[in-house]
Amino acid sequence: MKKFIITMSVLVVLTAAGLYAYYGLGVYVDLHPNAPVTTFMSTNEDTIYMLRDGEYQPFEIRGVDMGVGIPGEWATDFAIDKETYLRWFQYIQELGANTVRVYTVLHDDFYNAFYEYNTAREEAGEEPLWLLHGVWVDDYSHNSHKDMYDEGLLPEMIQDCKTIIDILHGRKLLLGRDGDGSGFYSHDVSRWVLGYILGVEWETSLVTYTNQNNPRRNSYQGTYMATTQDATPFEAALAQLGDEVIRYESTRYKQQRLVAFSNWPTTDPFVYSLVTATYRYKTATINVEHIQPTEAFLSGYFASYHIYPYFPDYLESELEADAWAEAELETVLGVNQAEALKHRLSLLNAPSVHDYITESDYYDNKGRLNTYYAYLKAINNFHNIPVVISEYGITTGRGRAQSDENTGRSQGHVTEQEQGQYLIECYEDIMNAGSAGSCLFSWQDEWFKRTWNTLYAIDLDNTPYWSDYQTNEQYFGLLTFDPGDEESVCYVDGDVSEWGEEDVMLETEQGSLSMKYDEKFLYFYVEGAGFDPASDALYLPIDTNPKLGSTYCENYNLAFSCPCDFVIRIDGDDNSELVVQERYEVLKSTYWEVYYVGDPYLNPPEADSPVFVEIDLPMKLMDLVPSLNSSEPVGEVYETGNLRCGNGNPESEDFDSLTDFCFTENGVEIRIPWQLLNFSNPSEMMIHDDYYEHYGIENLHIDEMWVGFSFGEGNEYRIPMSSLELEGWGKTVTYHERLKESYYILQEYWAGLDG
Repeated sequence: MKKFIITMSVLVVLTAAGLYAYYGLGVYVDLHPNAPVTTFMSTNEDTIYMLRDGEYQPFEIRGVDMGVGIPGEWATDFAIDKETYLRWFQYIQELGANTVRVYTVLHDDFYNAFYEYNTAREEAGEEPLWLLHGVWVDDYSHNSHKDMYDEGLLPEMIQDCKTIIDILHGRKLLLGRDGDGSGFYSHDVSRWVLGYILGVEWETSLVTYTNQNNPRRNSYQGTYMATTQDATPFEAALAQLGDEVIRYESTRYKQQRLVAFSNWPTTDPFVYSLVTATYRYKTATINVEHIQPTEAFLSGYFASYHIYPYFPDYLESELEADAWAEAELETVLGVNQAEALKHRLSLLNAPSVHDYITESDYYDNKGRLNTYYAYLKAINNFHNIPVVISEYGITTGRGRAQSDENTGRSQGHVTEQEQGQYLIECYEDIMNAGSAGSCLFSWQDEWFKRTWNTLYAIDLDNTPYWSDYQTNEQYFGLLTFDPGDEESVCYVDGDVSEWGEEDVMLETEQGSLSMKYDEKFLYFYVEGAGFDPASDALYLPIDTNPKLGSTYCENYNLAFSCPCDFVIRIDGDDNSELVVQERYEVLKSTYWEVYYVGDPYLNPPEADSPVFVEIDLPMKLMDLVPSLNSSEPVGEVYETGNLRCGNGNPESEDFDSLTDFCFTENGVEIRIPWQLLNFSNPSEMMIHDDYYEHYGIENLHIDEMWVGFSFGEGNEYRIPMSSLELEGWGKTVTYHERLKESYYILQEYWAGLDG
């Protein structure tokens, strides 16, 4: 009996060890080394093909990029469950897309859902959803002291590629790793996988450092990929990565798929003028034409780019650069700096972008000057392999970070209807330029994201726990998450039935003020029996910071019963705004060198200054060419304190997602995003402390805010104010899904193309 137990125990241990070696470590023995390698994808110079009914037919990649964030969770929590993925896959296919793209290893819920969804589709005789899989690089390695050949980059990427291949073939057990999903991946989904996009948006510093650090590693000759004689060390590293990916899948699974390397304008294959190179820091190139497939690579190779219409608009700066003579630039930049930049650009050994576009390419099918279309034409004209624009997108965030000078397709402050129309225009530009496919960014909004022109103002450790409408990066999705389990606590639409007596916080002879809030907005409802929006202005003083504020606003000749930091003025459809007391204006405290020149910390505004100023977001931090007059501010701002009249109810026919206020029969409904009132983390009711006490932004907890109202300015009395208790919601958020108006607009457009 004892021998039997020992024998069985040994067998169990050996079986477990064998299974772990196979599924966990990827150990295998090739029992069919001479078996033929198969593929169902192929490419030529400009087209991607799929094997259907025994012959290769053109296939347009029409994809949607999918992130892994949902409200209340970080991306690395991988909190999306199988049921959600199944629902989303159906939405995506009903949209008219045929492909979903993911960026990294996800939890097994994604692959299990993908298998179940596509199996059901095939059993019903319907087209499955296809997959493009990415290989991620962690931010630390990407932005550290390492070059591409160091541990954490190329070696780890090669291993990650093997892991992903095993996952897609249903042969992987992956325990939790930082930044990656985990689980037992037992379903083979490989028959629906189009290919791999390897890497990320590479930083100029990494590319340049790799090339300088490894001058002799500029060649790679593999079984499936090899470099040309013009390749750089960084391109040789990519060639090795691609070769290892193809080799592993060809050897272990006898299959091949499409392969691409991630790229974006910052490292496109072109050189630009001295002006653009300086202004946009464009001093590195990646040319995937320096990486060529061998005859053993059967499936196909395409060029992948992330290209948005508004940034970086190299061709717009090129047009502006024409006004500058070389002698003028040498005067402004200095001869030494100008010559150093010219030398650095010459080392790139790259062609000019202007070699690949004509004057007519600057005009789209609507006859508009369109530098986005021209840039897409240049990319497609340059390449001898198919081009896929694997990221393009428009955000519906209230805040704006960049402007498209020619077509209005800006990064932020775009309605959901405009998002739909602009996505169609981008798609048409992409396809008319000759691209083989595209993936729009993105499927869902993600609360945890941050944007360069607001990240300084928020608590970066708590972004998933509130919907920051001022941070445009959070709103690229076609699917959004509105606060509330089933509906939001309030809709600014003129229907006052959602306001009750329990919401009233102040009553005066003029009327009443009601308030409430959720994870996205503070809501106000002011009612006055004699209020006439055509002739009366409404003022709401707001006090949040107990250390600051003024009892008087000289702008509107108003006095308040307690010191105030903000004033909302509603004065008709087109003349309404939110202003801030000048000491509490965040732009001056953070970007004074760019926008104000003088150092406000040497002579800060008074804590009780009666001057209230407009609220701006930074847009540009420098001139195209540095100004010779250092006393003039060089930055460009966008007044985000302007308030917009509209209907904020998604169920309304005249829904305007950018609505800030609307008029009711006897009053006004208003909603203000938290960050616009200098909240850095409303989930815990944290606001900005006094900038000039801390030399920058520090957080201050508050448990109440004071608000009042008055019809008309220049009152002879102090406006009475009352306090609203603020409790926050911590890390317990409420939300419900909603398909944006843009979803239905794009759906109708794609259906028309396919019909």
